[in-house]
Amino acid sequence: MPTVLITGANRGIGLEFARQYAADGWTVIATARDPSGATELNDLGGRVEALDMRDLDAVTAFGRRITTTLDVLIANAGTWIPEQAETAEDGRAWTDMMVTNCIGPYMLAWSVLPQVPRPGGKLIALSSGMGSIGESSGGYVPYRTSKAALNMAWHALSVETAAMGVVAATLDPGWVKTRMGGPNAPTPPEQSVGEMRRLIAQLTLDRSGGFLKRDGTPHAW
Repeated sequence: MPTVLITGANRGIGLEFARQYAADGWTVIATARDPSGATELNDLGGRVEALDMRDLDAVTAFGRRITTTLDVLIANAGTWIPEQAETAEDGRAWTDMMVTNCIGPYMLAWSVLPQVPRPGGKLIALSSGMGSIGESSGGYVPYRTSKAALNMAWHALSVETAAMGVVAATLDPGWVKTRMGGPNAPTPPEQSVGEMRRLIAQLTLDRSGGFLKRDGTPHAW
């Protein structure tokens, strides 16, 4: 039975990943900052662990909690606050965002890597089209920079893991109808996650290091 680790799985895309993998018989290890409040996630019957991506001590130690083979990591946890950077308080929040959206996921990947099969394991991070420098339309600078940094970190990670036979890639789920995406988003989470899962299953080393849309086409960096 394969195992997947999903961060930020208490709602939205992360919760939908947990639902779908659990329904297909995978062993699901899911994280939330407050597991006691993650009712829907707990109801799935998988293993739920407390993890705040801003707590780098906990992040770097998390791999020791994984005692079985970890086939897939989905680094989903993220934040989009602050929307703009106009005050010193915004700047401090931007710093926290960089830790949550980029530094924490990268360090978590290294923490769990010893449990990932070589070859065959997959390290996946959820990025955003807003992190594309080539396609950027401006605005939301903190969020855009955090995802652009994540893309770079994950690409560098893929260089290190290539010799191990481990795939590392960032995926853009698209504009999804979640609390973060808002009610006007055109794509339900079930569709986005279903398409990403198919892509993850098909990923091979020749596509490792990519920044991909959920249909598998590449994003401009």
